[in-house]
Amino acid sequence: MIKDFLILNFIGKENKIGLRINGNFYIHDFDKKTDNDQLVHSVLNMVKKYKVNIDRKFSILVNSGPGSFSSLRASLAVAKGIKISNKINLYGYTNSDLEQFNLANIELLIKKKLLQKNLIKLIYLS
Repeated sequence: MIKDFLILNFIGKENKIGLRINGNFYIHDFDKKTDNDQLVHSVLNMVKKYKVNIDRKFSILVNSGPGSFSSLRASLAVAKGIKISNKINLYGYTNSDLEQFNLANIELLIKKKLLQKNLIKLIYLS
């Protein structure tokens, strides 16, 4: 069961990241003009602020699209970097699987097993 996680919903519009740690859920919304570097800084800031211990029990959920090419590639690069350096689980989901970005819907996504493990196939807008 996925208990503590970082969720990246960085697809080029309505970009958000969420962090569930020790039963608490925190959301960071991005401005409309977000560049990919802000994603890395925001993730690092959340991890520091909430004193997250990224270990084997921690997971990352990343939106695989459809969305902007550069936004999807950036979010996947951040997720894979954390996965490789900390040997944690990485899961993908699609926009259609998560109607609204809130804890109840994310927990439903996990419960319904709509997550794709490790091999994430990105869906780009054309």
